Amino acid sequence: MLTDQLRDFCLSLPAVEEVIKWDDHLCFTLAEKIFCITGFEDTSATSIKVSEEDFELLTEHEQIHQAKYFAKRQWVSVENRNALKVKEWKEYIKKSYDLVKAKLPKKVQKEIDETV
Repeated sequence: MLTDQLRDFCLSLPAVEEVIKWDDHLCFTLAEKIFCITGFEDTSATSIKVSEEDFELLTEHEQIHQAKYFAKRQWVSVENRNALKVKEWKEYIKKSYDLVKAKLPKKVQKEIDETV
C-alpha cells in the first residue's frame, strides 16, 4: 500500500486526525490516540494496533513483528508494506481504529458515531 493510499484510507474513517510526531512519523489518531503510525516514504514500516488473535496470525509472516516501544502483543510493525494486500491493509487498519475507539470513554465514542 502506498503512503497516499494509506493516508486517504485512514482519513476516510470518522473523526480521524493526521499528526506528525517526532519529526518523521505520520500518525493517524482518534481522540488523540494513535491507531496507525508510519513514515512518509512508500517503503516506511507501518505499525498498527491488533487483537491477540491477529497478532498471532500476522507475526507468523517474516516481515511482520512485534512493534518496538508499543504494548507487547498489541501492536505489530509491518516492515514491508507489500507483505499485505491493499484489502488486508484496509481490514487491519479499520480493526486498529475500532480497537482504539473501544477504549475511549462512552461519551467520546458517541460523539464519534454522531459524526458519521
